[in-house]
Amino acid sequence: MKFKKLLFLPLFLIGYQIGFSQNTIDTFLTPSDSLNKKRENTVVISEVLMASGILVGLNQLWYADYPKSDFHFINDNSEWLQMDKLGHSFSSYHLGRFGAEMLQWSAASKKNQLIYGAGLGFAFLTAVEVMDGYSSEWGASYGDIIANASGTALYVSQELIWKEQRITPKFSFHTTQYANQRPEILGSSFTEQILKDYNGQTYWFSINLHSFAKDSKIPKWLNLALGYGGEEMITGNRQNVAQFSTINAQRFRQFYLSFDVDLTKINTKSHFLKTFFSILNTVKIPAPTIEMGHFNDVKLHLIYF
Repeated sequence: MKFKKLLFLPLFLIGYQIGFSQNTIDTFLTPSDSLNKKRENTVVISEVLMASGILVGLNQLWYADYPKSDFHFINDNSEWLQMDKLGHSFSSYHLGRFGAEMLQWSAASKKNQLIYGAGLGFAFLTAVEVMDGYSSEWGASYGDIIANASGTALYVSQELIWKEQRITPKFSFHTTQYANQRPEILGSSFTEQILKDYNGQTYWFSINLHSFAKDSKIPKWLNLALGYGGEEMITGNRQNVAQFSTINAQRFRQFYLSFDVDLTKINTKSHFLKTFFSILNTVKIPAPTIEMGHFNDVKLHLIYF
């Protein structure tokens, strides 16, 4: 459950970057041709201050009301059909990607982009795990740390192997009936449900087809998306479902196949649009989708989100 307080972080950074972009001119967003130490220092200091501020805020707003304990680990790997772990990986990947792209703006070396930029997501989320570890209400999770590392590794490995991102984690959401069963856990408003209702969340691996067949006539922006979700999750595990729900929740996994768009592959000379497309590329574009779910039932969705 503690992942739910972290999912807002990429969303916060997205909103920050959009607001920042709208108040700058396109030439300012143009990456430097050579190393710009002023820009590099500004990015590093801004990232450190922002991460530190959020950690202090989390400590005051989230942890302060709960008793402290000795540092300890917990095993929550069986909860929520591992949807929270995919959320950790998604957050780590995109926090790291944004960090690397901001350093790229200053023409920092590729090494620094990958170490100080891409490592941002893992370092930040690991710090949150440490805070969890000292809270008696939660505990540091081996699974969360592994998921955080996998998100960072996905970004870094693609940069090292292909020098581009061919596989991008993405997110989509739709409302479900289950939030009404436990609104205090799954969300009482649409905004809360986006963050809390795992039943409505879908995590995708969006694969750019042209990047694997560069001599083909496949459009550069066309992606094939593989999705994963879960449904009928009223509690983290199967225990005590009856006391929270009036439906016979059996919880099951869902797998999806769909098309998507890699917005970063759309040709434009506007660096404002490039920035906007990069930010929006965290979200799966609604499209026709094949779903395989409960008892291997196959469904066709004309538009799925």
